[in-house]
Amino acid sequence: MRVQLVLIACSAVVLMMFFPVGGAIDLHLIAPWVDAAGQFHHRDNWYLAKLNHVIVKNIIIGVYAVFFVLWLVSFKITRLAAQRWQYGYMFWVSMLCTSIVGILKSQSSHACPWNMTHPATEGFVWDFSATHGHCFPGGHASTGFALMTGYFVYRATHPRRALFYLFAGLILGFAMGWAQMMRGAHFLSHNLWTGWWAWSINCLIYLWAARHLGARQQHC
Repeated sequence: MRVQLVLIACSAVVLMMFFPVGGAIDLHLIAPWVDAAGQFHHRDNWYLAKLNHVIVKNIIIGVYAVFFVLWLVSFKITRLAAQRWQYGYMFWVSMLCTSIVGILKSQSSHACPWNMTHPATEGFVWDFSATHGHCFPGGHASTGFALMTGYFVYRATHPRRALFYLFAGLILGFAMGWAQMMRGAHFLSHNLWTGWWAWSINCLIYLWAARHLGARQQHC
């Protein structure tokens, strides 16, 4: 367990050192989406605001709902009982990941990029003292990153399925987070921390739950 804790701590240090919130990388990557006046014209773009922020999110939530139903049904249908831990882990840990990110976001003092730009004599300036808050880490991306939970669920019994959930979680998490960057809702660092929380929570819980999921070795 010490090794896992060290790796989690080291990865957090790397994020703080090389991807500080509102740092050079954040500003460089968000620059293409903000105009000379500091406005994010893609903020209300249908594909970003509706398709990505609502439709795609609801589809993924539907996946979690399926696992919840399977978990409930496993108490009644004998042939599903053997997978009860898999179903339960997938749903409850995914919900824990998104809930913790949501709680942290609700208490955060970090403002969203679209609330941090102010017109200046020439162009605009970033106001890092903005007090709107509630924008760190990235809540929307957590729905996608939480799919990485499936990697821990199936890594011991179905390696290919485990990799599917791992890459699906990474791709969807980053894609959903990037779309929010284009709208001006988040910086890259917001979403990287979201992914860090999803992975770290799973690593810690897996140390305890691995034996129930069919794993012989309890490591991430």
